[in-house]
Amino acid sequence: MDKVFVAQRVANKLFATEDKLDAALAEAAELMSEMLAARNELNFSRSVGDEALVKLLDAMKTMGEARSTMVAMHADLYEAKLRLGIRTKMGGEITVTAARDEQEPAVARHAG
Repeated sequence: MDKVFVAQRVANKLFATEDKLDAALAEAAELMSEMLAARNELNFSRSVGDEALVKLLDAMKTMGEARSTMVAMHADLYEAKLRLGIRTKMGGEITVTAARDEQEPAVARHAG
């Protein structure tokens, strides 16, 4: 199989994983907001549910660290891409196009 298509599959999975981590962080933030609002709405003491909030914060920290690690993978994959002789353009979705000289395909990520 052509190396550019293999690289595209890997890049697509990387972007999808980053998107899912972003979505998980957003959901966790919304959960935090709902938990705080519920406590206020029910007139509970601030100590009620505090341990759960701390655990949620720990989970969010871990998700943030995981996302940062995924983003750092870009540098590693960039090096691998260069060794394979693949050129890329950063942006949004991945598409494969022929390079100007028609000899080397280029992988581009277009904003979507």
